[in-house]
Amino acid sequence: MSDELLNLRKRIDQLDGEILARLSERARCAQRIGEVKQGNLYRPEREAQVLRRLGDANPGPLPDKAVQKIFREIMSACLGLEKPLRVAYLGPAGTFSESASRKHFGSAPDFLPLASIEDVFRAVEAGHADYAVVPVENSTEGAVNVTLDLLLANPLKICGELKLRIHQHLLSRAADLGAVKRLYSHSQSLAQCHEWLNRNLGGVLRVPVASNAEAARLASEDPESCAVAGEAAGELYGLNKLAANIEDAPDNTTRFLVIATHDAGPSGEDKTSFVFSARNRPGAMHTLLEPLARHGVDMTKLESRPAGGGLWEYVFYADVKGHREEPAVAAALNELDERAAFVKVLGSYPVAAI
Repeated sequence: MSDELLNLRKRIDQLDGEILARLSERARCAQRIGEVKQGNLYRPEREAQVLRRLGDANPGPLPDKAVQKIFREIMSACLGLEKPLRVAYLGPAGTFSESASRKHFGSAPDFLPLASIEDVFRAVEAGHADYAVVPVENSTEGAVNVTLDLLLANPLKICGELKLRIHQHLLSRAADLGAVKRLYSHSQSLAQCHEWLNRNLGGVLRVPVASNAEAARLASEDPESCAVAGEAAGELYGLNKLAANIEDAPDNTTRFLVIATHDAGPSGEDKTSFVFSARNRPGAMHTLLEPLARHGVDMTKLESRPAGGGLWEYVFYADVKGHREEPAVAAALNELDERAAFVKVLGSYPVAAI
């Protein structure tokens, strides 16, 4: 071994010791904050600020995203010293919802896979989970309507968001495509990979199931079947990857929301989501949206859903830049509330940091 290599390894050992000492000091500070606050340490706005600051201050050579992921795990571990958070998601294990939950909260919480998005909301409302992660829209397939409907009907708030790139893989116990006779997957994943499947597995029976993880489980029990699912599901059930990244849109992304009994404080880079309905009169939508434009509030999303109260009656879901406590957003929402038949603020929360 050369002197240079030996010296570099000694330096790495020294740095590792220094990092460990600093991590321990950070953890003790987090514990003390918990003693002072006498409550939940998790603050969505604070964590978003920390992750953004670290990304901006990163001198390299590690990429910003790598640094943020490392510190995400450090914060997660520190939070878990007091009492692990309980985070519900749409199960079973191995779904994209689980991957999104771990991306946002790190690996320290107790993760609770549940059978439906309704059960996920119910777990938080009943106090069985502190937070939940639910899909709300996909870049190619659009809105997840059950999530929108539950946000309208439920008292829970949005306290965070994240975006997850969705890579679909063809998974199987079989060694090649020629041995496959059945294909299991969630209906949205089948739609996201429609063209690839038509080209490569046009004659294979497609069987929609409740989740991609369930598809992987079924494929693991049948050597003549395959599943379209994510990498986590393939690893969980020990499947071969017959083809990777088969989604038709290479930038396929799903946006998830973090829900709780509270929303988040201002972080400096926030969104506010709300739902409203218009009175049935000419120019009603213009009247409702005019305060947003006049106060300089930037709307990033507007989507309609049937209201359920009568034929051709709709509610409108909107996202705007800014926190509900910011003067311009607060003024615009107050005027909207005076003009609309119904307004419900779903929450203000940090824009996805990683």
